[in-house]
Amino acid sequence: MIDKTIINFTQQAVKELYGVHVPVESISLKKTGRDFSNQSDFTIVVFPFTKFSKKSPEQTGVDIANYLKNKISEIESFHVIKGFINMVISDSYWVNYLLQCVENKTYGFVNPIIESPVIIEYSSPNTNKPLHLGHIRNNLLGYSIAEILKANGKNVIKTTLVNDRGIHICKSMLAWQKWGEGETPELSGMKGDHLVGKYYVLFDKQYKQEIEDLKKSGLTQEESEMKSQLMSEAQTMLKKWETGDEEIIALWKTMNSWVYRGFDETYKLLGIDFDQTIYESDTYLLGKKIVEEGFQKKNFIKKDDGSVRVDLSAEGLDEKVLLRADGTSVYITQDLGTAKMRFDDYKPEKMIYVVGNEQNYHFDVLKLVLKKSGFNWYDKVFHLSYGMVELPEGKMKSREGTVVDADDLINEMIKTARTTSEELGKNNESTKEETTELSRIIALAALKYFILKVDPVKNMMFNPQESIDFNGNTGPFIQYTYARIQSLISKSGAVKNKLPHFEAKTILPAEKEIIKLIYEFPEIVKLAGEKYSPALIANYSYELAKEFNQFYQEVPILKEEDKTVSNFRLCLASFTGQVICSSMKLLGIEVPVKM
Repeated sequence: MIDKTIINFTQQAVKELYGVHVPVESISLKKTGRDFSNQSDFTIVVFPFTKFSKKSPEQTGVDIANYLKNKISEIESFHVIKGFINMVISDSYWVNYLLQCVENKTYGFVNPIIESPVIIEYSSPNTNKPLHLGHIRNNLLGYSIAEILKANGKNVIKTTLVNDRGIHICKSMLAWQKWGEGETPELSGMKGDHLVGKYYVLFDKQYKQEIEDLKKSGLTQEESEMKSQLMSEAQTMLKKWETGDEEIIALWKTMNSWVYRGFDETYKLLGIDFDQTIYESDTYLLGKKIVEEGFQKKNFIKKDDGSVRVDLSAEGLDEKVLLRADGTSVYITQDLGTAKMRFDDYKPEKMIYVVGNEQNYHFDVLKLVLKKSGFNWYDKVFHLSYGMVELPEGKMKSREGTVVDADDLINEMIKTARTTSEELGKNNESTKEETTELSRIIALAALKYFILKVDPVKNMMFNPQESIDFNGNTGPFIQYTYARIQSLISKSGAVKNKLPHFEAKTILPAEKEIIKLIYEFPEIVKLAGEKYSPALIANYSYELAKEFNQFYQEVPILKEEDKTVSNFRLCLASFTGQVICSSMKLLGIEVPVKM
């Protein structure tokens, strides 16, 4: 790679010219900005070296540039402006680079490395409601980051923890028990997860009404909540579940089975999968054991009400409940058990939890509790915190039934994709079956790309209408670029990526810009893995697609009279398509051959 060559020789130049060894990390080499890309390809910042050279930035730059020009034949020319060396790399280097890479079907990816796995947990839904838009961002981020880490050679285990027990689950169960009248997914015609979610919303509605009635009798909000018969029944149900009551366990299994079937349908539609599924009901007892052992060792405290807590005031936090007064567990209890089980089973390099930023405090506490429990691997826990998703209408609330269900959103987007495609005349030559499939592919690309192009740490607003656009920074635009390339290759009759002998003395600036972008792809994949950011891949894909479209509009390919040049451009187009396809796969997005 020419950038590494330049950096190494810059280090050597400073040593030989000024007698000082500088680490390569301190050498700033940047890709020249697009506004100046026709004047140079790379820029070195020389200001840090003036303290060794005892010369002006300009003269220091000339010294180093002359040294580099003599050592690196690929540097065609340079010019020094103040403290910056701007270098032009020869056209032949870029053409040869393309020639070397064009047969590489896994270009940009690192071969798998045998090492401790990285466990990445995502989705992790509750079995009291269907997946919604927030879950979609979680799933898309988790799946994409897993694929990016695999592209960086990591041994990745994709896992989901199903929160299948707890007071929230009992709320749905109790509501169904009271008002369900034997309703099932088959009888109602509803997906199982939607049916159970219906009763979760119903519980909340009835609970709020009960609280209002109690307040009308003269009780305060707090007193009303304490007197709530409905909440008391839910808590009693949870106690019965934890003691193994046969009737409650049977109902729990039945309603959870409805939800699992519903989840599986949604995951299949989203193109999401897991290597492992863990259930909270299998890990919470291990978590309780860790808490009980911690109490025995005086790491935790028991309050007068019988609850077990951890005092984190010395760490700048507060007291955190680890076991309720009635002995039942809380979220962090099962997280302790799950973390311990994962470490014992896999000895992972890292355990990544893809969870929204509203849980930042929770994971701060989890790591501190693991540390206080004597687990020296506590620092392998990493919370990949991401921002919330909102709609133009505002925030969503599960208990109030104002969330946007994942299934409803996807189906609506498929309809929109079909309508948009028909309006643009893109389905004119397709069969009904092809149109249906293409609408699905476009809709999911629009959804996934719109969400993944935003940096994970940022909150975002999802606008379905904006996402399905065949122009601009969207999934369908990139898909259309890929399909355009495939059509071009098909019309040419050429064999993909087969480049005839081509002696390049010069290439067009548009061609060079595409090759330079392709050159960046391995580094983008690496950086996306380091930063856990699919947004880097997404926006790179858009830049490459945009650059190709400009090239396609300005430069003849099939109509080029010089057959050798035409073949070179076809090869460049084909390899651009490969890189687009590879980058989109890292986002979990399909690219159709025809649009």
